[in-house]
Amino acid sequence: MVAMVKNKDIKLKKFGHSTILAVPTSIKPDNDYNVFQGRDGAIVYVPKHSNPFKDEEIIEKYHNHYQREEIGEHLLGKEL
Repeated sequence: MVAMVKNKDIKLKKFGHSTILAVPTSIKPDNDYNVFQGRDGAIVYVPKHSNPFKDEEIIEKYHNHYQREEIGEHLLGKEL
């Protein structure tokens, strides 16, 4: 569900050695986020997701131990 927020001015607040950026109450965050700042100064928060290519449980579930290469040889086991 996408939360549409009417344009709101939000001010940075100092808290000890940190700077706090408030989230409007109309936005309901439910995850951990990665944050970065773009070249134009935009601050972007992106929800953290697990990487399926590094998740051992997913790799084991979908790994085909019997897959063969095009030339008829077995995989080397380093493809992942």
